[in-house]
Amino acid sequence: MQRPFAVFDIDGTLIRWQLYHAIVDELARQGHISKKGYDAIRHARMNWKRRAPGASFKTYEAELIRVYVDSLSNLSPTKLEEAAKAAFEEYKDQVYTYTRDLIAELKAKDYLIFAISGSHAEVVSKMAGHYGFDDFIGTEFVSNKNQLTGEVIAAYHDKDLSLKKLVNRNNATYSGSFAVGDSLSDAKMMELVENPIAFNPDADLLAHARQKGWRVVVERKNVIYQLGKDGNSYLLA
Repeated sequence: MQRPFAVFDIDGTLIRWQLYHAIVDELARQGHISKKGYDAIRHARMNWKRRAPGASFKTYEAELIRVYVDSLSNLSPTKLEEAAKAAFEEYKDQVYTYTRDLIAELKAKDYLIFAISGSHAEVVSKMAGHYGFDDFIGTEFVSNKNQLTGEVIAAYHDKDLSLKKLVNRNNATYSGSFAVGDSLSDAKMMELVENPIAFNPDADLLAHARQKGWRVVVERKNVIYQLGKDGNSYLLA
């Protein structure tokens, strides 16, 4: 029998930080990223945190990815696995209450639970095991024997295609399905399900959710706000 599913983004949706970024930080601590490169990352991060003119999370993230990808030829799969394990141990329980409880609630109702994340498959697999996900797709960094090649199979593009792959290989049904995401890169997978939830959405996803009339949920400190569509506005539900 086909089972309904719920699919979750991980970074900023379940975990309160970005696992991709946590792995890069760990690799820098271990000396696998140059000081000059990591200084550039930290400068971009602080500009974003200070809300400097022209700075944004996207510009910071683009700088982090640029420096990291430039460092791939110096990394081995073993080093990457070690960094993924360290990031997992630090952040595995630093989660949002809403999404953690939603996973538990839907698992109890016999839903299949999926994850589609732009973070490294090495750390996404650990999170999937920790929270009882049935299947996942994460970003893969291709290796040749004992060295990373620099080739990246990114999971943050075309999340709709990734979701279709998960649904097909697990014989799931879209009937009653859920998808939870926090950025516009999640929108394509969210459009495929019956119950999309924009959780702590960025400005782009919020605008898209408003256009589509999707449910919006915000968790701030120890309060969860569920917003309902009222004409062109959202009100506390």
